[in-house]
Amino acid sequence: MMMSSVKEERILRLTITVFFVVTFLFWTGGVFSEDVPQQQFQLSRLLKTKMPISSIVVKNFYPHDTGAFTQGLFFHEGCIYESTGLNGKSILARKEVITGKSLQEVKISYKYFGEGIAVLKRNIYQLTWQNETLLIYSVRSFKKIREIKYHGEGWGLTSDGKHLLMSDGSSTITFRDPDSFKVVREIHVRDGETPVDHLNELEFIKGEIWANIFTEDIIVRISPKNGKVTGWINLSALRSYLPRNESVDVLNGIAYDVNTDRIFVTGKYWPKIFEIQLSK
Repeated sequence: MMMSSVKEERILRLTITVFFVVTFLFWTGGVFSEDVPQQQFQLSRLLKTKMPISSIVVKNFYPHDTGAFTQGLFFHEGCIYESTGLNGKSILARKEVITGKSLQEVKISYKYFGEGIAVLKRNIYQLTWQNETLLIYSVRSFKKIREIKYHGEGWGLTSDGKHLLMSDGSSTITFRDPDSFKVVREIHVRDGETPVDHLNELEFIKGEIWANIFTEDIIVRISPKNGKVTGWINLSALRSYLPRNESVDVLNGIAYDVNTDRIFVTGKYWPKIFEIQLSK
């Protein structure tokens, strides 16, 4: 009898949890099709936060290379710049937004696994995953200028106009000097008292750091001053625009056009880059 009661209590708790998750997704517009692969986006963090949660409106979408294992993204002078991963397949590319056509491209040494990228002044900076090496290129010619060693894994990279901001998959973001890549300071990202880890691709937007959460269809908005979470963005609606295809991987890639106030997002092997707008 004791074991039966415990089992029934566990089933009841599970049923209640599922009910609240489904209800939350319904009311936030997170479910648009029964074909959406629910297991591929986890919104558990949104159920616990007290910070504002924004949904999105898709303003437009553009072609994206389905062979691109997207690791980094930024917008610069009318083009999308993309870094892809995997050893022997990593590239840095400048692409036309409307067509997705590659206008300029450089293949990285097979020994490197490409990760996040950022532009600052006349240089492009590209992280590598476990090689502990920063690759620096001319933004015009894509010619590699030099390499800098650093400690730890490289995940996401962006710039606030002065420093390079780097994630390593933890809850820490480091601010680094663009000349030496040495750590100037760091912030620890927290939602209230809860650390927010798995920070991946980064973008600096209107004074905030936006970060993809690895394996989740959400973006966290972060204060660069103290690491406090200022809000969340639920991107699960994008799944309804994607094919039921096992090769479509996780959300990863944020780019911001400061001149026209456009936000672009995509994912690994995704067939589209989406232009989105926040909607409460």
